[in-house]
Amino acid sequence: MTTIRLRPATAADSEFCFRLHRAAMHDYVEAIWGWDEDTQRSFHQNTFDPPKTSIVTVNGHDAGVWIAERRPAEIYLARIEIHPDYQNRGIGGQLIEGLLRESQNEGKPVMLDVLNVNQRALALYKRLGFQEVSRHGPENRKIQMRSLPKSTIDE
Repeated sequence: MTTIRLRPATAADSEFCFRLHRAAMHDYVEAIWGWDEDTQRSFHQNTFDPPKTSIVTVNGHDAGVWIAERRPAEIYLARIEIHPDYQNRGIGGQLIEGLLRESQNEGKPVMLDVLNVNQRALALYKRLGFQEVSRHGPENRKIQMRSLPKSTIDE
């Protein structure tokens, strides 16, 4: 049985989070902007915020990063990255389904952004009932998506 949990990140998780980002996102970043290790590390050092970050654990092993921001009118899934060794096991889907249940209880949509080259993530979000709202960023490389109300998904 697989046990998926979220634990609070600490400053000690910084290097894990950077290595995870490289493993999970390198190919997508490379396809759009080109991967520059120094730029990526600098961005990580400037944006890594342990109090807002959770580490995804699978059977007690660190496997991913999760950031969900509770906002007045929405829940924003700011980041979900699962290490490639743990992908295709339904981990991301289970986490997002939990967030969707929370959003339904609160009467708020879940919003997220996904890179247009990340077709696997885009397919997952669509399968979970998200709809494209807009495209933005340089060359419209980011797709903003919104969860549909439960009654719309069930129809």
